[in-house]
Order: sequence, then C-alpha cells, then structure tokens
Amino acid sequence: NNECGHQVAEAVRDAYKRLLKPSIETEFATLSKEKADAEAIRVFAENLRQLLLAPPLGQKRVMGIDPGYRTGCKVVCLDAQGTLLHNETIYPHPPKSEYQLAGRKIAKLVEQYAIEAIAIGNGTASRETEQFVTSQSYNRELQVFVVSEDGASIYSASKIARDEFPDYDVTVRGAVSIGRRLMDPLAELVKIDAKSIGVGQYQHDVDQTLLKKSLDQTVESCVNLVGVNLNTASRHLLTYISGLGPTLAQNIVDYRTANGPFHSRKELMKVPRMGAKAFEQCAGFLRIPQSKNPLDNSAVHPESYPVVEHIAKDLHCTVDDLIKNKELRTKIDIKKYVSDTVGLPTLTDIMQELDKPGRDPRQQIQVFEFDKNVRTIDDLKEGMILPGIINNITNFGCFVDIGIKENGLVHVSRLCREFVSDPSTVVRIHQHVQVKVMTIDKERKRIQLTMILD
Repeated sequence: NNECGHQVAEAVRDAYKRLLKPSIETEFATLSKEKADAEAIRVFAENLRQLLLAPPLGQKRVMGIDPGYRTGCKVVCLDAQGTLLHNETIYPHPPKSEYQLAGRKIAKLVEQYAIEAIAIGNGTASRETEQFVTSQSYNRELQVFVVSEDGASIYSASKIARDEFPDYDVTVRGAVSIGRRLMDPLAELVKIDAKSIGVGQYQHDVDQTLLKKSLDQTVESCVNLVGVNLNTASRHLLTYISGLGPTLAQNIVDYRTANGPFHSRKELMKVPRMGAKAFEQCAGFLRIPQSKNPLDNSAVHPESYPVVEHIAKDLHCTVDDLIKNKELRTKIDIKKYVSDTVGLPTLTDIMQELDKPGRDPRQQIQVFEFDKNVRTIDDLKEGMILPGIINNITNFGCFVDIGIKENGLVHVSRLCREFVSDPSTVVRIHQHVQVKVMTIDKERKRIQLTMILD
C-alpha cells in the first residue's frame, strides 16, 4: 500500500479497460458468430439436400407454365429429355381475359406434343392458372403439378441459361426451368446458385466462403448419391460428379454430340483427357440405361465387374439372369469371393445393388391439391384445417405454403406433442402436411399454424 502499489493498480485497471476487456469481448463475439454461422450453414445444407433429393417425375413430355396476369402466362412444351419444342404466351387472366382462346391453345398443344404432365410455377397467379388448366378438357389423362419457382428468375438471367437458349428471352427460359424442375429437380437446381433457392435462414449474413464450401459439398454428395444418366446429363450436372471438372464434363458432352450416345462405361476412356484415375473416380456414378451390360446402369464400379461375372459363371448363368432372379442370388456365399483386392463390405454393397440395380434413392412424386376455397389471406379463418407443403425449415420451426401468397409458420413447439430440438428430424422440405390455422395477423401478413390438430 504505497505510491508504487497505486501505480501498478492503476496500470492493471487501465490494461483491463483499454486492452483486455475489448479483446475478450471481440474474441467471444467472434466465437459466437462462428458457432451461429456453423448452425445456420448446417440448416441451409440440410434443407438444400432435401430440396435436391425431391421426388422426380422422370422422363415424360412436360408443359411448363410460368403464370402471370398482365404479361400473360408463358407456356413451353418439352420432350422427355427436357428439350424445348415450342413456346408461346397465353392470356387467360385479367386484364385481357382471353379465357376461351387460351383454353383452346392449351388443349391443342397437349394434343400436338403428346404432353403427359403440366408444371405450373407457384408465383403470381399460380392458383388461378392451376384452376384454369384443370378446368379444360384434354384428349388424354394429364397430371398437373404446382412447382416451386424459387431461383428460376436467377437461372433465366444466368450465363448457363444464355448459353443454353441464346435465342429466347428470360421469360421463356424461366418457364423451361419450371418444366424441367418437375422432371428432375436435381438436374435443374444444380444450375442455380444455391443461395438463391430460398431455403435456410440468414444465409447472406454468414461466412460466405464456408457457406459455398458446405453447399458445394452437399450438391456433390446428392448428385453422386443419385447418379446421373451419362447420355442426357448437362455439362453443369456432370461437373459435380467425383473426378470430373468443368473441362472433362465439357469434353464428355462434346464427345456425345460428335459420336452419339455412350453404349458402355468403357467408352468413356475415348473421351479426350479422361485418364485412368478420373475414370476410376467417376465411373460408378454414371449410368447408361440402354447399355448391353446391365451393370452399366448400376452403382457397381467397373473394377468390380469381374467379381460379378465370376459369381454368374459359378452359378452357370448370365449377369442379366443374376440381376433378375432373386433365387439365384440367395445361393451365393459371398465369403467365397473375398480376395486381396475385394473385401466383404464391397461384396455386400454389390449384392445390395444387384437387388435393385439403378434404383433411384428418391421417393415417388405425388400430386397435391390446395384447398379450393382459400385463395388469399382474407379467406382464412381461425380453426381451419388445410393441406400444405413445407417449403422451408429453420431452427425455430417450418414455413408452410397453403396456396396463398403468404406462407404460414409452424413454431417448433407446434410440430408435434413431443419436445423437438431440431425441426428437420420431424419434417422435411416438400412434405405434404395438414395444418390448422391458429392466428391471422392481416396487417403484418403473418399466419400462425399448428400441426397438432386435436
């Protein structure tokens, strides 16, 4: 307790206030931000995975409609490979209200291009366009789907879309994107910057480098999980296959254009700059449905073909018989085929794949209908039970499209009776659900929903 002691105490106080405290606060804020970023990125990546793995309609002739009032509805007809065959604009809604003429045009296009399904964007005038389309009579059974158009405008103005459709304007490209999303959501959504797809929370506030890395990994993992058709995949989709970069993907497309479709995976080796290493990495994820070798349309890697052929030879049958005949496969003792290069886990995977070769891990698509009596927020009443589609999941709950402009929120506490710490364990993107209207705030355009119905 002397002059010197007072000076040291003063120095400690000053050091804490001026140096230590701000440093600790900054460090703590940075750590908290990193933790929050990691969680927001995890939620976004999980939502994106569910969106990319949404059920596809498959290769069918589709009509895509980008609805609108004043500017009309842009209509495109696509063949089973997603190639644009025809486009035009119809005006079934006010102010022009050419209802009859538009109806005749749609029916004629359905007949002319043998359309099997219609995809309608879920933006402005979506419900009215759906009602208009379903009220027409056609010469065939048609399935009508409402498709999320989040990010379609981003795609239509992108370089990819300009390269693909240099002679068409953005509205036509947007309608093509809507139609293709129905056929194969994965193949179409990989063309759009993932941040623009409209799922997740706070994605523009998080570390953008980490976000891009996480989303790219998610897209790559989804593409490789599903596998791609080597003869129809776009350059952009092929880029996400393991072992293929932009150059090799372009070379594959160029080879396909010059020489026609691939007949076997071995033919990949003729593609310029395709080395043994790249072939080893990518071959198992590329499918050729029309190949003579049925294994070319499966997840069995070419390096494992000799093992399958050996098994078939021991059973005195062909590989095709081995795939088609379940009884034959039950006779196999896979332990007999374990070697220095092929282990038991690989053999187990091969047998599982032979059970369902080329099986798409995505679910079957289902037709969905909104409540016909609800078109705007004014039609809602508390206590109503409505069908809806989940279109975004966050940590505090999920947002549900109930067929009006505004989405309703189901708070995490209202998802089910049990305690839920992570909503994605209970619900998934594009899930069809029944929800009950709890409260409606018309001024702030907010709708509170619950999935606990009784």
